[in-house]
Amino acid sequence: MRRDLVLCLTLVGASPALAQVHGGAPPMTQPANRSNPNEPNSSLSTNRDMQIQRADDKKFLKDAAIGGMAEVELGKLAVQKASSDTVKQFAQKMVDDHTKANEELKQVASKANINVPDSLDSKHQSKIDKLSKLSGTEFDRVYIKEQLKDHQQDWKEFQNEAEYGDHAEVKEFASKILPTLQEHLSMAKDLAKQKRNTAIK
Repeated sequence: MRRDLVLCLTLVGASPALAQVHGGAPPMTQPANRSNPNEPNSSLSTNRDMQIQRADDKKFLKDAAIGGMAEVELGKLAVQKASSDTVKQFAQKMVDDHTKANEELKQVASKANINVPDSLDSKHQSKIDKLSKLSGTEFDRVYIKEQLKDHQQDWKEFQNEAEYGDHAEVKEFASKILPTLQEHLSMAKDLAKQKRNTAIK
């Protein structure tokens, strides 16, 4: 009886490998996918963040070219159809400033060997067509609203390119245009504020 008890205790204390052979639980091991700050994989999240921040120079120039052309066409339309002299003055400035910026963009794109569109896409053309059907104070309201939204987006895109772009001349172009976009954005905010408080005259 005593010898049977000793044998039983010996089996219980057997090695993990023997226990596994006899159907017991496998030995406890450290999970293989557990993150280790000392391993190269620990930098994956950092690299991913950098990739998100990095600007796409080609896409930036393409979007900026289309956006710039749209601003000129919208400005010309507003000069003709706006009911407010203040809106017309703003629109004329959009035409002048974006025409100049568009010419500079073409030069930068040419030097960088990046092809940019020379006509509007369907999305921006549709916006112009929609606005052209409006008139009076309704035209002013929608035009100002669109200008505020567009320049907020433009400023973000130019800021991102200026900080994270790869091509030196494209980054320089974005940095150069930023102050103009900031001015446009401030003007659009002022017009929107005036529109909320009183009728623009």
